[in-house]
Amino acid sequence: MLLQSLINGVTMGGIYALIALGFVLIYKASKVLNFAQGELVMVGGFICLALSEFLPLWASIVLAVILSALLGFLIEKAVLKPLIGEPILSVIMVTLGLAYMMRGLVLAIWGPDIRAFPQLFPPGAFNIYGIVIPYVYLGGLLLSIAAIAIFILFFTRTTMGVAMRAVADDQSAAMSLGVSVEKVFAISWAISAMVAAVGGILVGNIYGGINVNFAFIGLKVFAVVILGGLDSIPGAIVGGIVIGVAEALGGTYLEPYVGGGFKDVFPLLLMLVIMAIKPYGLFGTERIERV
Repeated sequence: MLLQSLINGVTMGGIYALIALGFVLIYKASKVLNFAQGELVMVGGFICLALSEFLPLWASIVLAVILSALLGFLIEKAVLKPLIGEPILSVIMVTLGLAYMMRGLVLAIWGPDIRAFPQLFPPGAFNIYGIVIPYVYLGGLLLSIAAIAIFILFFTRTTMGVAMRAVADDQSAAMSLGVSVEKVFAISWAISAMVAAVGGILVGNIYGGINVNFAFIGLKVFAVVILGGLDSIPGAIVGGIVIGVAEALGGTYLEPYVGGGFKDVFPLLLMLVIMAIKPYGLFGTERIERV
């Protein structure tokens, strides 16, 4: 049972890590905490669901990811760009408003009921020495690893990735070198929405359904980035695995004693403990500023 829980936890942790990378990317570029990341996961999943009604699943996934990227780009251009120069707290509050707006739109269009999600992976499972690994978990883990690898290669090997790193380190210096900070902000939001959509599609496959409560994945992703560090890409990956495993172990071993739903609360409790011990996370950059 322990190995089974660990496998399930690592799979979900890989997906959480992927979604958290989008959160970290926006924070590194603009110092904005995007509290609408969970809603972008939800919207990406619902876009794929809607497209799958009249398109092949593979085409629905590709188009959903592209449309999600466009949504992220438009959000930055139409909503956040006019707020450049405003206090960061004001921008964060705007992301909260975006979250509630997207949740309301999904409720208005699809309602509160759970909708069956089209399955990307075949039914069945591997059975290795009594350890059952459903194909959907194995496929979800492999795809999340592939997506994380592509993200890291983009961030470290491409011209735009280098520009993003430059903006994250010092915006003024990056601008003096000819880097378009506005372009970096917009592309950061587009990529964040893309990885959120991929995460939403993978979680929808694992759960077998989707509804508006998918947005609460954002809370777990927030726990991931707090654990790993708001500005750390390796921290997002490690934090995702830790939170995923903690969730699985909490559901298996603690939930029978403390009641249902504890597996969803356990990662948040872990986040509070980490904040008390290491406020900047396990890999986050500590900053000391004169007030």
